[in-house]
Amino acid sequence: MKNKKIDFESRFWSGSKTNSRIKLIEKFFQFNDLVTAKELLNQIMIHSGNKKSVIAEDSSAIFHFHQALRSLVRACFLILQKEKRWKVNEPQEGCSPLSQGSLSDGEFVNPVRVFQKAFGEYSIKDFDYYISVAVYFSLGTYTHAAESKIFVPYLHLCKMLDASYLILERGIQKKNIH
Repeated sequence: MKNKKIDFESRFWSGSKTNSRIKLIEKFFQFNDLVTAKELLNQIMIHSGNKKSVIAEDSSAIFHFHQALRSLVRACFLILQKEKRWKVNEPQEGCSPLSQGSLSDGEFVNPVRVFQKAFGEYSIKDFDYYISVAVYFSLGTYTHAAESKIFVPYLHLCKMLDASYLILERGIQKKNIH
């Protein structure tokens, strides 16, 4: 059986092709720190629903973020797929409550739960569609509003950003399967 590698479509925004989910998350956060990424996603969502204003960011920066976020969603999906073989390291004692971000207590302990919930409701194609719709409507003034169904995927994306950052901080290790 051949080991099929997933293309995260990272060549455009990172300048290199990577097949490792952790390396892709690392690259994502090298280009976008967590706070800036969440703020940009928030601005995209605000402006996608506002008919009379356009996001102030340069459209090339928005497109770059769009591509990077699509790749991050793919990496999160692969982490979920490999969940049986890998586990996220436990949080350290005395960890700041601010590092929990938008995650519940259970999601903070096991960030993969975020991916289970998100991909239980939506597929990768659905997330691609919702990200594209939000970016499209945030870049122009339109007479009709963006689809109202993009809010729930937005919440999942915010949590995915927090969870993937935690995974990057803590690291993962191979499970001992007996």
